[in-house]
Amino acid sequence: MRRILTALLLAPFITYVVIWAPAWAFKIVLTSVALLCFWEYDGIVQSHQLPSPGPFGFAAGLAFLFTPNRESLLVTLIGMGSLIVSAFSNRDLRRVLTRAGSIVLGVLYIFGPWRCAIGLRAANPHWLFFALALNWIGDTGAMYAGRFWGRHRLAPVLSPKKSWEGSIASVLLSVIFGVLYLPRVIPGLSWWETAAIAAVANVAGQVGDLCESALKRGADLKDSGTLLPGHGGWLDRVDSSLFAIPTVYAWVLVRGFGA
Repeated sequence: MRRILTALLLAPFITYVVIWAPAWAFKIVLTSVALLCFWEYDGIVQSHQLPSPGPFGFAAGLAFLFTPNRESLLVTLIGMGSLIVSAFSNRDLRRVLTRAGSIVLGVLYIFGPWRCAIGLRAANPHWLFFALALNWIGDTGAMYAGRFWGRHRLAPVLSPKKSWEGSIASVLLSVIFGVLYLPRVIPGLSWWETAAIAAVANVAGQVGDLCESALKRGADLKDSGTLLPGHGGWLDRVDSSLFAIPTVYAWVLVRGFGA
């Protein structure tokens, strides 16, 4: 019940922010979610008994999130070098590589997809809503299909409750949602192309879900946090989107849909 209530409260708010909110409000919400996700990632890293990314990781992530496209490569190269240098602040030099690695992974894993989200909304807000909603709908379908028909485990080591039946249902529901929604709001988009990107992005999202499960299980954690009743943490809620958003953005760039 808590899971449903949380979703019912979040869905209208996120829909408004993504499609209709002013750009400044959208970026405030997006930045807040990115920082909360990175904070939970930081906690997972510490649970692995690894050096925490700490404040430098947050600063590097924000710089990566908002650097203009023309300067992004230069800033990324400078930032990666700075991250390695910052890791030398550890007294135990055997932890230099792990701290630098945890920061780089966190910046790319958390802030990279949200940077793509900014690009998607700039192309058309409906692209971003599609990238988010297809996994929300797919996750719900997978949960219920898995309960009723799940017999074959998808990834028993990473997520014992997930089944192949639920995974297939997730893809099918995402495709149905995409075909019914996206061609109506994106001119020139055919139903078959919509079905293809919905399927690919859904699968990418399921991979993202399993990747977050691997990070949590390695740290012996059930959830990334407790901020969302019934869902766990923000990272638990958006783990699929962190892989689906870049997938959709890549499609938009290749096809030239306003990006």
